[in-house]
Amino acid sequence: MIKNLMRGLAPLALILSPLAVPSPALSANVILFPDALSELTEAAEDPDGYKATAFRHWNQGLDPADGCDTRSEVLIAEAEDAPGTGAKCALTGGRWTSPYDGQSVTDPAALRVDHVVGLEEAWQSGASGWTAARREQYANDQGAAATLVAVTARSQKEKAGRDPAEWVPSDSARYCRFVGDWVSTKLRWGLSTDKDEMEALKLFADGPCEETVVLRSKAPQ
Repeated sequence: MIKNLMRGLAPLALILSPLAVPSPALSANVILFPDALSELTEAAEDPDGYKATAFRHWNQGLDPADGCDTRSEVLIAEAEDAPGTGAKCALTGGRWTSPYDGQSVTDPAALRVDHVVGLEEAWQSGASGWTAARREQYANDQGAAATLVAVTARSQKEKAGRDPAEWVPSDSARYCRFVGDWVSTKLRWGLSTDKDEMEALKLFADGPCEETVVLRSKAPQ
């Protein structure tokens, strides 16, 4: 599927993910996608025992006093036009562009906050061995722009927790950001990569996403 998607596409212009322009202070942590890919650990997935309740979300977010949970805080942070905020953090208006399909959205209820690396994928890639508290940290991580994204409900359903061996955004202007965010998140949380997933990522690293920029960061302990 991935080879068919990439066939015939011209090399893309530089795509910065998740940063728009890396600052000098962060330059040591900004690497090209192929270099970031080489830092991943390849290992077989552990599919047993996953359940959604293993990852508590959404919690009180970064500011428990603002009345907004993580989902609402992500929507506010990613809005291109800020929404109104009412009682109990009820959001109205605003404008967003979904990074998976490029759709412009003006109704916050029509958006979903997606884990770029889905919860089941994280479980199978190492999170099964974490404490419940660390899994909650992961599920509500706002410390890196790559981890959580506001997307249309349709595109989240289409992705359905699949990895880049099975799904990437169809728009050639968007899939380099997705795979860059994917690798950034796996590095941040020390998650492994299975063989098929790695082979798919290598196709992007050797072709259209060669110059995609990834931010290397460490999740809090």
